[in-house]
Amino acid sequence: MRKTHIVGNWKMNQNLAEINSFASAVLDMNDISCEAWIAPQAIHISKLKELIKTIKVGAQNCSNQNSGAYTGELSPESLKDLGAHFVIIGHSERRAIFNEADTLLNEKVLKALENGLKAILCVGETLEERESGEFKTVLKNQLLNGLKGISSADQENILIAYEPVWAIGTGKVATPEQAQEVHAFLRNELKSVEALEASRTPILYGGSVKPDNIQGLLENTDIDGALVGGASLKGESFKDLCQLSK
Repeated sequence: MRKTHIVGNWKMNQNLAEINSFASAVLDMNDISCEAWIAPQAIHISKLKELIKTIKVGAQNCSNQNSGAYTGELSPESLKDLGAHFVIIGHSERRAIFNEADTLLNEKVLKALENGLKAILCVGETLEERESGEFKTVLKNQLLNGLKGISSADQENILIAYEPVWAIGTGKVATPEQAQEVHAFLRNELKSVEALEASRTPILYGGSVKPDNIQGLLENTDIDGALVGGASLKGESFKDLCQLSK
């Protein structure tokens, strides 16, 4: 059975005072049945781990190399040394703003796994891609290219996150039914990845998830949790998300 994951992506937010406030709000968060994960800015990984023991901490990105002359990059080996549990790879902002292509993202996935980190591979289509009718081809390519070269030993360390880029900041809304349709499609495509069992691979939803819509999303068979942005910044909101995720 796939366990529900609630993963907060703090992006380039949260100073130390805000992190302390968040930690105070979630200190009593023991009555949850989901996996609760947070990806702060990398400079705050150690601090967050020190403050909160009930939440697993990870990174929003990593390099495809462990060391070398790569100024400004984040070594997955060093992230593991810091105590990171997971890394988000291929977030829509990394793909769009930093032009990260499938080949590079696949290298990052493999390097993260090599270093004992769980990898959350993000996939998603833009409004143009969705309206063209080609979005399933886009998603399939992102998914299968990102997972090239993995082994059956990686089964427990791979998660997928679907981000409907077309529904983020566009005024358009992805319904739970639309999300489920894509998640079911992705799970079916995972069957062609010999190293993975599709039925065991968590697929998270990453489209403006909040406490008031999380339950409607999780009622769907193929939605196994959420990759959450803004609603994960406040401790009370993140705690609500986790407590509602049965």
